[in-house]
Amino acid sequence: MALDFIMYASAIVSVIVVIYMLIKKMDIKITLFLMGILLILISLAMGKDIAIKDFESTGSFLLDPLQVIVAQFKDTLGAAGFIILMLGGYTAYMSAIGANDVTVNVLTKPISKFKSVYILVPVVFLLGNLLSLVIPSASNLAIILLATLYPVLRKAGMSALSAAAVIATSATIVPTPLGSDNVAIAEELAKHPEFAGLTVSDYVFNYHAIVSIPTLIFIAIIHYFWQKRMDKKSLSNTNEATAEEISDGKNDLSKIEGGKLFKTVYAILPIFPIILLLVSYGIQISTGATIQITVEIATIVSLILAIICELIRHRGDNKALKDTESFFKGMGGAIPIVALLVAVSVYVTGLKSIGLIDALQSAMEGIHGQGLDFVLPLILVALTILIVLLSGSGIALFFAMVPLVVPLADAAGISPIALSIPMGLAGNLMRAVSPVAAVVLIVAGTTKAQPLEIVKRTSIPMIAGIVFMFILSMILY
Repeated sequence: MALDFIMYASAIVSVIVVIYMLIKKMDIKITLFLMGILLILISLAMGKDIAIKDFESTGSFLLDPLQVIVAQFKDTLGAAGFIILMLGGYTAYMSAIGANDVTVNVLTKPISKFKSVYILVPVVFLLGNLLSLVIPSASNLAIILLATLYPVLRKAGMSALSAAAVIATSATIVPTPLGSDNVAIAEELAKHPEFAGLTVSDYVFNYHAIVSIPTLIFIAIIHYFWQKRMDKKSLSNTNEATAEEISDGKNDLSKIEGGKLFKTVYAILPIFPIILLLVSYGIQISTGATIQITVEIATIVSLILAIICELIRHRGDNKALKDTESFFKGMGGAIPIVALLVAVSVYVTGLKSIGLIDALQSAMEGIHGQGLDFVLPLILVALTILIVLLSGSGIALFFAMVPLVVPLADAAGISPIALSIPMGLAGNLMRAVSPVAAVVLIVAGTTKAQPLEIVKRTSIPMIAGIVFMFILSMILY
């Protein structure tokens, strides 16, 4: 009994500390590292072993938690971490050579040709999510769209709040093998016998997309009716900024110079890794060929192609090769994401070591076979919604739960997919409903609206999307 009390008390305190740090927007990585170390020390004091397979002790209980950190870094860098570093480098290189700007320009230019303001709402929402393939950061994408697309929407007659709401919800749940959250969960699921050998492409195209694409279409429809209703209900336009107040010409992507060949090639480069993965997947499905292109290979091939394009563009000038340094700097910029994955692994190791995971698995076994298989996903989605609403972080909790998805799903007798997809999608959708989320604050500040006014416009489409997504996930998985 005394050991059980210590186990639950230490776990609860650690969870409270982590949630507090999330809400206060403090560096969650250091918190997870420290909580993980403390939990491991507590487990050793309880006479338990460190929950890592084939763990080699240093011979000192004080150094063993640090050895856990070293082991997790080696394990993560050899798998999901390397993919994340590669993607970070490629995204940075695309920005350095201006390819991201070309892609945004090409995709947003047709918007001005639409005559119906409200038809633009679902169109722009889906277009924004497509752009998140190129610019995965919700905040960065919002900044670019506010500078380029917002004035176009205002000139087309769309209200400031409707345009703001669409932009605030642009980066949500587009199915992409380049997403760090998808990379992390695919790597974890591959350890499950049922999903042995699962790649991030398999996870995204075979599972994620089946839920996320219908959900995006559903949200686009809800957006149309909700923004139309809210505009009719609105009696004042005092918060509406003019297009001129937003666009000062500093970030006008329409001024990008270059011929059609340049714009076509450079518009494709940022999404070329995805094109390669889709082509590879299509060939496997249609011909049964065994050639498989991984995310890493697709990124390297795309990088080589981009460098060749730069050499041709600059006619062999030294600048073409000099800009490649941004790729390696971008890899360095992705290290915080890798460190977060390692910090989460250390924290979960601590929870496993004190025996909490075993206790949770035993509790979940009672659900199995009683027709209540949706309870665990529902609880985790509700927890995700609460944390995201309070903290504004869409994936922090999801990363923290990644190592627990498989064991909890096994204990409850459900597919791990039934946990990973609802949690991941709920977190990304709920971000646009949090008044403290960076993307909401950026959009509110730029359009001179209050964050809660933006949230009123984003809440119904996003919450409706979460409900739709959850029901569809439970039906399918």
